[in-house]
Amino acid sequence: MKNELRKTVLAQLTSQEPETKAKIDKHLLEQLIALPAYKEAQVIATYLSFPHEYDTSLLINQVLKDGKRLLIPKTYKQGRMIFVDYDPDNLVATSFGLMEPASDLAVEKSEIDLIHVPGVVFNDEGYRIGYGAGYYDRYLSDFEGETVSTVYPCQKHDFQPDSYDIPVKEVVTCQ
Repeated sequence: MKNELRKTVLAQLTSQEPETKAKIDKHLLEQLIALPAYKEAQVIATYLSFPHEYDTSLLINQVLKDGKRLLIPKTYKQGRMIFVDYDPDNLVATSFGLMEPASDLAVEKSEIDLIHVPGVVFNDEGYRIGYGAGYYDRYLSDFEGETVSTVYPCQKHDFQPDSYDIPVKEVVTCQ
């Protein structure tokens, strides 16, 4: 069920018109930065997006412009993930084809105010279907800060979460 839904939504995401996607991305950013969770946060974590995902370069530029501390994830085998200070000059390509920090200097979870969480499919309760590796569910299992995701309309579906799934606290979408 989850795999079928993931495949269907990924196909819809990759077939979005670039102009429409860019407009939605801008609108999602406006909604995200209006949230109290964003306004109050001093340390924000996000991810470096694939072309079919929400364009996180918009959020990255906004966070830096707002003078907040920006973190991005670094992944390891066995599903372990840490967040590291963003340094655009110190990135390496992963086996997934994403860029991530070369640094292994993890920022403590307790220092992070807000994590912008990726995903493929989201339900009304904030549960998400990601890419299947479980990095975020493991990381968020004992994270006490705020979490938010930016979601296209095609990513909203009803599904039953698994017992180990961790919902995001806020899902920003545009109808």
